[in-house]
Amino acid sequence: MKPFYPFLFRCAPAFAAAFLFVSGGCLAAESASSLNFVNDVEPILTKASCNSGGCHAKAGIGQRGFRLSVLGFEPQEDYEHIVKEGKGRRVFAAAPDQSLLLLKAANIVPHGGGKRLEPGSEEFQTVVRWISEGMVYERESDPKIVSVEVEPARISLKAKSQQHLKVRARYTDGSVRDVSRTALYEANDKSMAEASEEGVVSLQDLPGNVAVMVRYSGLVSVCSISVPLGAPVEQLPPSKNFIDELVFANLKRIGIPPSGVCDDSTFLRRVSLDIAGRLPTEEEAQAFLNNNDPGKRDAVIDVLLRSSGYADFFAGKWAMLLHNKRDLASDTVSNFAFHSWIRDSLLANTPYDVMVRDLLAATGEITTNPAVAWFKRVKEPKQQLEDVAQLFLGVRMQCVQCHHHPFERWGQQDYYSLAAFFSQIGRKLSSTPEEETIFHKRGIAQAENKKTKQQVRPAGLGGGPLEIAPDEDPRLRLAEWMREKTNPFFAKALVNRYWKHFFRRGLVDPEDDIRDTNPPTNPELLDALAAKFVQSGYDLKELIRTITQSTTYQLSSVPNEYNGIDQQNFSRYYPRRLPAEVLLDAIDGLTGTPTNFPDLPPGTRAVSLPDNSYNRTTALLKVFGRPEGLSVCECERVDSASLSQSLHLLNSADIKGKLSGANGRAERLVKAGGTDAEKIRGLYFTAFARPPSAEEIREAEEYLKRPLTDARGEPMDPLKAKRNSLEDLIWALMNAKEFSYNH
Repeated sequence: MKPFYPFLFRCAPAFAAAFLFVSGGCLAAESASSLNFVNDVEPILTKASCNSGGCHAKAGIGQRGFRLSVLGFEPQEDYEHIVKEGKGRRVFAAAPDQSLLLLKAANIVPHGGGKRLEPGSEEFQTVVRWISEGMVYERESDPKIVSVEVEPARISLKAKSQQHLKVRARYTDGSVRDVSRTALYEANDKSMAEASEEGVVSLQDLPGNVAVMVRYSGLVSVCSISVPLGAPVEQLPPSKNFIDELVFANLKRIGIPPSGVCDDSTFLRRVSLDIAGRLPTEEEAQAFLNNNDPGKRDAVIDVLLRSSGYADFFAGKWAMLLHNKRDLASDTVSNFAFHSWIRDSLLANTPYDVMVRDLLAATGEITTNPAVAWFKRVKEPKQQLEDVAQLFLGVRMQCVQCHHHPFERWGQQDYYSLAAFFSQIGRKLSSTPEEETIFHKRGIAQAENKKTKQQVRPAGLGGGPLEIAPDEDPRLRLAEWMREKTNPFFAKALVNRYWKHFFRRGLVDPEDDIRDTNPPTNPELLDALAAKFVQSGYDLKELIRTITQSTTYQLSSVPNEYNGIDQQNFSRYYPRRLPAEVLLDAIDGLTGTPTNFPDLPPGTRAVSLPDNSYNRTTALLKVFGRPEGLSVCECERVDSASLSQSLHLLNSADIKGKLSGANGRAERLVKAGGTDAEKIRGLYFTAFARPPSAEEIREAEEYLKRPLTDARGEPMDPLKAKRNSLEDLIWALMNAKEFSYNH
């Protein structure tokens, strides 16, 4: 029998309502158990993914004429679209189970999204009942949801086990509902756990900590799961500071014994690369190994922090994150000035909060205040607030411009409250050609919420609107809010970013996605690092000193029989490939042939380059993924290996030229005196900061002594043969993983 709804679709919705009333329908019936759209229907649509970005919440246009808000954060709009649009076609009060909303969702009528609801299921019948009861949006007397709780909230489970989560919603009338069927579940680390639609969490075999986010009706809760390995942790390395105490306590709790402490050669190479972005010299390496002072590791950390190499290396890191990119020749002045400002601030150890304040509230022109260069690249309040939130607060706000954050509490009001801080920035031509003067316009700081059309006053995330006088620069108030000791984002975002720099992954990962639903793997450690950073007066060098002095940082990268699978608990040092500019400098140092960069003095290191323009002129920087400064995300840097990288190191003209350079290392070693063993020893110290083993010396000596012939088969000149063999040896060391990785 064919449904008779097509006839009524051509009638006015009022006719359908009247028909129901006359025929004894339920439109007027309200009881304590009556359903409403907000509490009962919207969660079902969300669970069925009807309002996901790939379906009817697609980019503000919906799908096939039917539009819903993303994840149901705007239920009033969704109600209007479902009930009042399309002349009542989507919900049919006369025959609720024949409503197009249900026929499509159940795929009874062909549906591009496939079957989202099972006919006859509890969810299907709930929507049927809601339609039959009159399609109520929400009554004044209806309870409102106030919180979502998941049980268990914290639990320890064995690897490869399962746990069924229960979710309860609490309402303003004190009632509690079991909403496990309609809640959404998602693990923050898919390599450790997966969550089914029914709330069953299945663990993989990786030990550590994983969080499962539970979302229901716009609210979220988190189940934190500890997955112990259960191995015996009987003897721990000595703790040097609070980092070790908290890391080792976590390792003991989950049963992962850490590796031992690395040797002196490994430590010196590691810390030199991580702080100054360079390999230690042969002389530095030999002196360090010959030094018997038990405090020599702490001493070399201080030497590196005082060096210009530290400022060069970290200035390059910050310059890319702050968009110091060159598109036109006219950008040169501002690029060099801005890079120098960052470098000088780091060299002088300007407190981090002061650096951020001077950047955000910069006024004037480039020649007198280079920090204004940031506003040249980041012109719109929209991009300014998004960059500031992600870079300095660890909060990603991009999606909040259009809809509520899917994993957080931030909504559009929060977005425009941050934008209001940048609403009074004025621009005019400066005395420097192609540059602008930045000034405060003096007016009411506010931003228009594009959705509500309301004027929104400045407010920090989670705070109330601020009263800011028209003659007061709101950016200064933003900087003051950020540096407050009680700010839950500012210090944590920085220490987490720097932790990733030294350990390959953040305590919160990704490093700029700090939220309740993506908790840190070691919350106590993140809190302690942030507190220490604030207590130090936002001292960046002291933070680096604390991290690198820890035993945790100085652990060996060689796994023991238990911790080889550990990826997040820092039971060992995680090797990582050298950044592109560091690798180029290392190759230049090993081959003895420096790279010359346009418009820069000879001898300039790659880590000292001020902007992205040199990526176009230096093939290795491009091939190995030096960032272009397009975003504030460190994910722009390419860390993965590729075939083009291997081929570049193996046989590119650039590498060949460095190996055979007229004044390169191979040429100098041939002309210098000394034995082959001494030459080999020097190369190993330069490349690896360690002496070669007896076996390595034997093999290298045999290779250097072998006779060579030219293209005609004639014996090659001994000096030329020795030079060719030395070039081959340097090439082999350069292509070793021990060289291109920090370990």
